[in-house]
Amino acid sequence: MDAVWSIVAFMGHAVEAVLGYVETHHWIFGFLVAGYLFYLHDRAVHERFNAIEKRLDEVRKRLSIEY
Repeated sequence: MDAVWSIVAFMGHAVEAVLGYVETHHWIFGFLVAGYLFYLHDRAVHERFNAIEKRLDEVRKRLSIEY
């Protein structure tokens, strides 16, 4: 039982250490989240431009066929 209790205590200390680190270095995670959101936004913008370019290509093809 002593070994089980020491494992539980070790896991509790590990969780406490991780939470303490996050508490003191929360700004790092804020930068990571902001960077990821910027990445997602940038990707969405590029996808929109690609979709517009595909539509323009289709219109150009249709116009060239008609003439």
